[in-house]
Amino acid sequence: MALRQLPNAAPDAGISTHRPPHPLRLALISAAAGVLLAVLWSFELVDKVIGDNVANTVLGHDAKETAITGAVAGMLFAFVSGFAGTFTACNIAVAASVGPMSQVSGADPAGGTRSALRALLRPVGWLALGMVVVSAAYGIIGVLLGDRLPQLSTETVGTVPVRLIQSSVVFGVIGLALTYLGLAALKLVPDIFAHRPVARVITIGALVGGFLVGRPYPMFNKLFHWAVDTGNPLYGALAFTLQSLGNILLVTAVFALAVAISRGRFLAWMADPRRAAAVTGALLVALGVFTVIYWDIRVPAMFGFGWFPRMPYN
Repeated sequence: MALRQLPNAAPDAGISTHRPPHPLRLALISAAAGVLLAVLWSFELVDKVIGDNVANTVLGHDAKETAITGAVAGMLFAFVSGFAGTFTACNIAVAASVGPMSQVSGADPAGGTRSALRALLRPVGWLALGMVVVSAAYGIIGVLLGDRLPQLSTETVGTVPVRLIQSSVVFGVIGLALTYLGLAALKLVPDIFAHRPVARVITIGALVGGFLVGRPYPMFNKLFHWAVDTGNPLYGALAFTLQSLGNILLVTAVFALAVAISRGRFLAWMADPRRAAAVTGALLVALGVFTVIYWDIRVPAMFGFGWFPRMPYN
């Protein structure tokens, strides 16, 4: 069945033309959820227990300790380590893309599962476009600059690793951007994407690509050093692109599964502009606040700069 535009979701309408009920209350609850997530977050669980085990299982060897030998092994490691890092604090915010993606699918809910799944290619494609542009560009720059980048430095400023300073700055900016996009979706601040929903998805994709600029994840650090050692900027671009594609694999699969299980009704449910604005705004605010709090308050507190509550398991 041919795809047609959803009612009340014209391309020039965007998701922010309708304010959801009680937007300020929703924003405050979402922000509180982001702070709580930053408090409860266990980097030991997501980085080592989940991330390391996933990578080791898929690759069939110790992902951290086994050397990368050759371009094919490097590209495989890039994608697998990206997927393994799905739940890390430097990537979890990608979950906020689900709301915006659902609004640019262009699917006909009456067309059933097949029509809806075909329409998934559109939002995923726009998300990937923004992401690949940034990640590929950084891969080229990273190989050309090499150890001159703080991200690859082993030095410290006092007790703080230089690479974590870069992480705090980059993720602080990204977190603020995500928070602003969430508040804009809730119509609490001006929305530059009110009539450009596709541009919103591309921008979120670019922010996801920007995760690599601040990522301190050990397996990404290993990939980065390998790319620099090759001296080939094209290898850097391809490896970083595959890393980012691995980062969004799970959220894309969950999105597709929600559409398939609901036989397209998920997209119909999200077609309501107020509901879409509420879901999108809540996710963006919660994960944006989490990103800022975790990287700019919790991480510095680990090195004696300020205070942040700690859980017994951290």
